[in-house]
Amino acid sequence: MDFLGIPLPALLSQLLLGLVNGSFYAMLSLGLAVIFGLLNVINFAHGALFMLGAMLAWMGGNYLGLNYWVMLILAPVVVGIIGIVIERTMLRWIYKLDHLYGLLLTFGITLVLEGVFRSIYGVSGQPFDAPDALSGATNLGFMFMPNYRAWVVVASLIVCFATWFIIEKTKIGAYLRAGTENPKLVEAFGVNVPLMITLTYGFGVALAAFAGVLAAPVIQISPLMGQSMIITVFAVVVIGGMGSIMGSIVTGLMLGVIEGFTKVFYPEASATVVFFIMVIVLLLRPAGLFGKQK
Repeated sequence: MDFLGIPLPALLSQLLLGLVNGSFYAMLSLGLAVIFGLLNVINFAHGALFMLGAMLAWMGGNYLGLNYWVMLILAPVVVGIIGIVIERTMLRWIYKLDHLYGLLLTFGITLVLEGVFRSIYGVSGQPFDAPDALSGATNLGFMFMPNYRAWVVVASLIVCFATWFIIEKTKIGAYLRAGTENPKLVEAFGVNVPLMITLTYGFGVALAAFAGVLAAPVIQISPLMGQSMIITVFAVVVIGGMGSIMGSIVTGLMLGVIEGFTKVFYPEASATVVFFIMVIVLLLRPAGLFGKQK
């Protein structure tokens, strides 16, 4: 069976692979949306922290003999702690300044992190094997779906929607949202708003590191691996709406699938289709698909 001249099995397989890419977009854009929505900081270092999560997973396995499952938990925790240090020592001084200062500061952090790892390991990619429990593939009838890629989609969806639920549907999330709009009022209820903001940044960058560990067996690990991802992820955040949690999740998954469609029908445009969509959305709805119009 064909669809517009394309064999249906080939189309479905490409869409599933696009969903895997969309899972990475969703997790990374979610972390960006959490940080911008609650801290009002454009975190350009997100791609470097994504890379750091993957590099720590590789280093843990290569030097310490730690397995994938341990590093899937340990690497985000370590990166989250690094994020807390960054927020406490640098970012906290620029919250009331123009967004440009946060962008420049986090861009500088990106250059430092990438430069350190590039000087040690160079720019060549490092292989990272998927765990034995997720090796092999499952026959879906129209394609063999690698088990690890299926795990990436499931794990990403669980983490993304759990994060959305915590921020939008729980008391903790209500304190977070209120603390960014009226910190004095929230502090009157005995909430330590500066600590809450610090932990929020740590959590946001931990999401990037978690995505990095998930991506490690799929793409080769290198100090520059975050560069190719972060520009697309920023476009995802803009399309979904800056600071919109649900917008980041839905838009990330949707754009991954659209990329998959584009690779089937017009491969030459697959690298730019996200930015074409971003231009259209900005012209028609500047606040993004899920953003609030002012």
